[in-house]
Amino acid sequence: MKKTFFILLFLSSSLLATIINQEVSQKLIDSTIPIVDIRTPMEWKETGLVKNSIPIMLFDEKGNYNLGVFIDKLNKAVDTTKPFAIICRTGSRTVVLATFLSKRLNYTVINLKSGIVYAKYKRLPFVKYNPVD
Repeated sequence: MKKTFFILLFLSSSLLATIINQEVSQKLIDSTIPIVDIRTPMEWKETGLVKNSIPIMLFDEKGNYNLGVFIDKLNKAVDTTKPFAIICRTGSRTVVLATFLSKRLNYTVINLKSGIVYAKYKRLPFVKYNPVD
């Protein structure tokens, strides 16, 4: 009986997890939905950040990552019980991360599928990256 209950609970929570694939837009930037930029500090310095986004590095410059540290920082910066967006340079990193966050942690994630490249193309507002030590 307990086993059946937990299986049903797991399946129902999996159904609640969602990935929304869309392009970044001025409407999203102006909304209250947080945008998490998962690029590296070097990338943030190079292009700046989409206005109102939160920089939380996932992969470092060598391609290494610490998922536990990332999730901890994400949970401190964003209310993960509500939808939030993630962005990288082209969307290749975020599509993988969005799938993980949705399926494993039941987060509702907006994957900004063409990333910073698209935001620059659309001339969306950017701000300079100022590292906080």
